[in-house]
Amino acid sequence: MRYVIVLILAMTTLYSCRPKKPATTSGFLEKLSDYGFFKGKLSQLSPEAHVHRYDLATPLFTDYAIKDRFIALPEGTGMQYRDSGALQFPDGTFIIKNFSYRDTAGNKVLIETRLLHKDPQDGKWKVMNYLWNAAQTEAEKWIAGKQVPITLLDDHQQRISTLYQVPNTNDCKRCHSSNGTLLPIGPKARNLHYGKGEQLLQWASAGILQDMPDISRVPALPVWTDSLHYSISQRARAYLDVNCAHCHTKGGDADNTGLFLEYDQQQPAHLGILKGPVSAGNGAGGLDFDIVPGNAAASILTYRMNSTEPGTAMPELARTLVHKEGVALIVQWINEMKKEQ
Repeated sequence: MRYVIVLILAMTTLYSCRPKKPATTSGFLEKLSDYGFFKGKLSQLSPEAHVHRYDLATPLFTDYAIKDRFIALPEGTGMQYRDSGALQFPDGTFIIKNFSYRDTAGNKVLIETRLLHKDPQDGKWKVMNYLWNAAQTEAEKWIAGKQVPITLLDDHQQRISTLYQVPNTNDCKRCHSSNGTLLPIGPKARNLHYGKGEQLLQWASAGILQDMPDISRVPALPVWTDSLHYSISQRARAYLDVNCAHCHTKGGDADNTGLFLEYDQQQPAHLGILKGPVSAGNGAGGLDFDIVPGNAAASILTYRMNSTEPGTAMPELARTLVHKEGVALIVQWINEMKKEQ
């Protein structure tokens, strides 16, 4: 009997040390640690073997937040390459995005973690937010949204205070909706075709990305900060694609505006060039056109990007601060446009 008890205790200890697996049902777990995405100290975000870090060539701006992005794949599965739109992910996939900021002492402070989960029960994507505690030991499920007072250092180490907006889950659905269907936004091949070691090649080599063509045939979205390799137009269009086109596209939340800002959009009117606003109301600031070539000061696009006022600010979600560097890029792009466009 004594040996049986010892054996049971040993098996219990062994089981408790096994890494937890991601949930495979639509019910989200209460705590981030419950999923077993990360090993060791949770706030270090050190991924388990089935969790793969990724970076984007041009990311979405969110109040100068630092973002750590991961994809957790069910065991024995992989992603499918697609030329356009997000990669095709197997049922049970989690896309994990962690938001943090650099405080005035230079420390990285986690605020929230957002999960997109492809529910294996119906093959549909579901969303949930997790709010980190002050001790940075855990993030708990948070549905209703919250304003979090923070003081951060921006990209130029300037101190800024704001009420960071943790979105409610319905806000997440607005940006991630295409024709009423919730979808991932960031992990498109063209925006993943980036980084030292080329992450797409690494995934293909590891067998977790199937059907990828030769890397020379994979389209690449310009890096919006890279003025050495890309023109002002390429960089501005990439910035608008990532920050605006998830809503400003056919089937997006701003479909009714007629302003479509995808990188490959070719129609001047859809890009807003000498196009009057459809639904901006007072948010247009009394201006007549979305974009006036050669005159950013007369363009509604830059007016709204340079605002934090509700009803005027664009993007209207995911930020409480003006992205000074992003606005400067779009201002330069518009001012350098030929007026005959």
